[in-house]
Amino acid sequence: MTSPSIGTPNPAPPVPDSAPGPAAAVWNGSSTATQIRVLTGRSLRALVSDPGVLAFGLFQPVIILFVLTQVFTGMGKSAHFPDGVSYLDFVMPAVLVDNAVQSAVQSGIGVVDDLKNGMVARLRSLPIHPASLLVARSLANLVRAVIQIAVVVVLAVVVLGYSPKGGAGQLLASAGLAVFITWTLGWAFIAAATWLRRAEPMQNLSVIALIPLMFASSAYIPVSDLPEWLRVIAKVNPLTYAIDTSRALALDLPGAGAAVPAVLISAGIAVVGGVLAVVGLRRPL
Repeated sequence: MTSPSIGTPNPAPPVPDSAPGPAAAVWNGSSTATQIRVLTGRSLRALVSDPGVLAFGLFQPVIILFVLTQVFTGMGKSAHFPDGVSYLDFVMPAVLVDNAVQSAVQSGIGVVDDLKNGMVARLRSLPIHPASLLVARSLANLVRAVIQIAVVVVLAVVVLGYSPKGGAGQLLASAGLAVFITWTLGWAFIAAATWLRRAEPMQNLSVIALIPLMFASSAYIPVSDLPEWLRVIAKVNPLTYAIDTSRALALDLPGAGAAVPAVLISAGIAVVGGVLAVVGLRRPL
């Protein structure tokens, strides 16, 4: 009887290749609009969840309103002061613009916080456009500025008796211009934040930039009453155009045509600031 031979088993027949299926779907992230919406909501929730930041953000413009209107209202009016206009009526548009500038600074401070707490580093590992974080921060701060301006206007009307001659419609237009300035100037400070990346230089920059801009303008007295050298600066100061336009709208005075240069200058600042901010954010952390 012949024993079966022991050898290497025959290899299994090759399995035919299956038909090629559809390529696996690759997730490229959410849309830019969704990214901005989600990140804006995050910034707003962080603002609401911190009562201290929210309270101080509301107190600051209120304090400025009462200090300016009550301390300087007894000053004698100059020859260039508009006829029939109280100091409250004259300075109120400047208060709105001042609040806009102060709010713009907070946009940059918020970006510095995101850089320090690691938020930006985490987002870089996700398919998120760098500009989404910056736009979300600017929009969240815009909401904050709207609330602040609304509180200031209501207190001025109810407590101080502010009643501009332009009426409610032109008062809203004046406040709307201040909101627009908040958003556009905010981009300048967002850009500064992406390059400086520290809170201390940002605070110093805000003091160095804002105090001269506000006092070397038509904010608190007519430009014609400033010293000659300061008058030259005020006439090229972009805040002068914004304040004059806001004042002309609220008080129904000539000069509303300054809205065009005010809007164009502010828009130019936003465009340049936005480009510099994106470039700055792409730099290594």
